[in-house]
Amino acid sequence: MPSIIDETVFGDPSRGLAVVYLCGALLLAGQQVYYVIVEGATPFYAGLFLIAGMALSGIAESLPNPRRRAAGALRLTAIIVLVSLLVIGFFTPDLITG
Repeated sequence: MPSIIDETVFGDPSRGLAVVYLCGALLLAGQQVYYVIVEGATPFYAGLFLIAGMALSGIAESLPNPRRRAAGALRLTAIIVLVSLLVIGFFTPDLITG
């Protein structure tokens, strides 16, 4: 009997989620570029973690069905990136806020 983690992480990719994740990453990246270049603000490092996590998830969801292991590895990497954001924010919030 397959576990829920196996079904979730190494399951079939969803094209709808791929579009949502990749568009979200693109919007966040555009916002980051605007504020850094045009407004002259310091980069928001938590946004960079979110961009990386969403982009990895979007790439994982856009892979074809036979590449489920690669998609699972990308999903796990995205989870690690986003959890590391939480850990950094909990222990040393000054690194994230700049």
